[in-house]
Amino acid sequence: MDTLLKLRNFWLILFLPVMVFSQEEVIDGTNESYADLKYREDQFYFGITYNLIPNSPPGMSSRGLSGGLQIGFLRDMPINERRNIAVAVGLGLTYDQFGQNLFIGEDAEGNTIFNVLDSDVDYTQNRFGMAMVEIPLEFRWRTSTPTEYRFWRIYAGARIGYAYWHKATFKQPGNNVNQTKISEFDPVRVSATLSFGYNTFNFFAAYSLSPFFKDAYTIEGDKIDLRSLKVGLMFYIL
Repeated sequence: MDTLLKLRNFWLILFLPVMVFSQEEVIDGTNESYADLKYREDQFYFGITYNLIPNSPPGMSSRGLSGGLQIGFLRDMPINERRNIAVAVGLGLTYDQFGQNLFIGEDAEGNTIFNVLDSDVDYTQNRFGMAMVEIPLEFRWRTSTPTEYRFWRIYAGARIGYAYWHKATFKQPGNNVNQTKISEFDPVRVSATLSFGYNTFNFFAAYSLSPFFKDAYTIEGDKIDLRSLKVGLMFYIL
């Protein structure tokens, strides 16, 4: 029994300083015990969005799941002494999916067909997806300090991306169509972005400045100038 008591006391003495240090109070989002005067903020990001297509051809509408995921790294570079104003540049990955009623297929000669489906057409799935590598650029303002990790932020900027994969999928009973080589698709993606919020949760919006397709028309002759509006939440860490 004496041996067990000695071992218990030994471990208590050994770990008590660590336990006390780890329980240090962080009040109102500040930590006065450590102030990094060369701090940087929000260098990793993860976002989820709901994707809209505001300028679609006549008769086109959303149907099914439309959303996106994004993840990446931004190098935060403060430009003032307080370090609450900064610019940032980085690298990220994005996947977007758009559920809608614009059928994308091919005719017998291999030409792309764009056809807005009527409501009486029976199908189970019609969507367009793309995966991109992006270079995000941001101008950043925030209320952060070297000891405060909860703060307001407003980040505005742009993203330049390249869609290395795209796919149009159409499914109906007894018929599946997949298009992965759409000649009219423009893989160079440019968008304007805005993120603002407090602490963990931040509103995010991105509007595409470049259309999905170049020189594309529906079979009715309407020009297709699809651009996305993405709204959702952005999470920043470190």
